[in-house]
Amino acid sequence: MASSSSIAVREIPLFPLPEVVLFPGRPLPLHIFEFRYRIMMNTILDSDRRFGVLMWDPVQGQPAAVGCCAEIIHFQRLPDDRMKVLTLGQQRFRVLEYVREKPYRIGLVEWIEDQPPETDLKAMAREVEQLLRDVVHLSAKLTEQKIELPEDLPDLPIELSYWVASNLYGVASEQQTLLEMQDTAARLRREAEILTSTRNHLAARTVLKDAFN
Repeated sequence: MASSSSIAVREIPLFPLPEVVLFPGRPLPLHIFEFRYRIMMNTILDSDRRFGVLMWDPVQGQPAAVGCCAEIIHFQRLPDDRMKVLTLGQQRFRVLEYVREKPYRIGLVEWIEDQPPETDLKAMAREVEQLLRDVVHLSAKLTEQKIELPEDLPDLPIELSYWVASNLYGVASEQQTLLEMQDTAARLRREAEILTSTRNHLAARTVLKDAFN
């Protein structure tokens, strides 16, 4: 197991979600309807508005061991005590043990961080950003839709790595692997591999499309 940069250990409520991996700095809207999680949200709103999001692992039949803390930044109460909440990812954590299971899980967690990089990662981040722009350009051309990256795309390597990871769709297990990494360079390298494969696939489809038009 990779060593963690633990800055604190604390108990937090935990919210397992299938096919959902939250990353630091990324938004996550939620519709809360299940009774136990309505209780959880009402309790959280009376405290620091923070809880842990864990991807539910269908293979293991349990939540992943590493997740991301979410902070409620806006909420709306609906009929029947249902709730819409908008959360923002904060620190990552590793579950050390479960303190309580009912009515909802509470875990003892340690915060984890990426290890300080040994080299400057700006060039690697620029490579990943260019691959991302290539993918978006080819996707727009292939679908004949206007697709653009946000103007405030992160430029710091670690923040960019979280942004890219959070925007990979349909690959929750891959996202979980990226979340668990504590090496920014390794995360960026893996994202470069994924984006290169995607770019090559889209480029081939674009050539075929142009050939038949």
